[in-house]
Amino acid sequence: SGLALAALIRTLGGEPVDLGIARDSMESLSARLDAAAGCDLLLTTGGVSVGEHDLVRSVLTDRGLALEFWKIAMRPGKPLMVGRLGAMPVVGLPGNPVSALVCAVLFVGPLIRALLGEAAVEPVEVPAIAGSDLAANDRREDYLRARLSRDDAGRLVATPFPVQDSSMVATLARCDALLIRPPHAPAAPAGAVVRVIPLDTV
Repeated sequence: SGLALAALIRTLGGEPVDLGIARDSMESLSARLDAAAGCDLLLTTGGVSVGEHDLVRSVLTDRGLALEFWKIAMRPGKPLMVGRLGAMPVVGLPGNPVSALVCAVLFVGPLIRALLGEAAVEPVEVPAIAGSDLAANDRREDYLRARLSRDDAGRLVATPFPVQDSSMVATLARCDALLIRPPHAPAAPAGAVVRVIPLDTV
């Protein structure tokens, strides 16, 4: 996900600085944090969950992290961490590449736009027609990878991939948009109006 995140940062007008891969040790993570001095934003991927080797939050806390929130009710991307280390914003993205990139579109993109002083920072959402039936949703907001097309009337149609497992990077590479399913959304038939984030607007 590092290359894709770097490409997203460049697209948004930022300059990525690759700090390398940290080992699962306090010393290795601390050395990477030292190298981040002077950056405007710190992004990490992985290590923010609750496993034995998920040390990122601990190291950042020891350094004085002011934690804004940790974990969010969305899919993919539950183990997301946001805070501030002194004046530097910190976003701890999930280690799963699909989760990391979806969270980057939703959170890192607006943050970079805000740091650059842009007025409109939120991802662009547009209405579309569901291209297939949609199952009822649970308490987590879903961002379904979808393909966009036009129907005979010229309406935008969003058809989600039938399998949305967050381990499937190929579907992220092939998708055109994220179809938003709010928490507790009831089942909806093909043809229902939905909201999507076209990825070419990111």
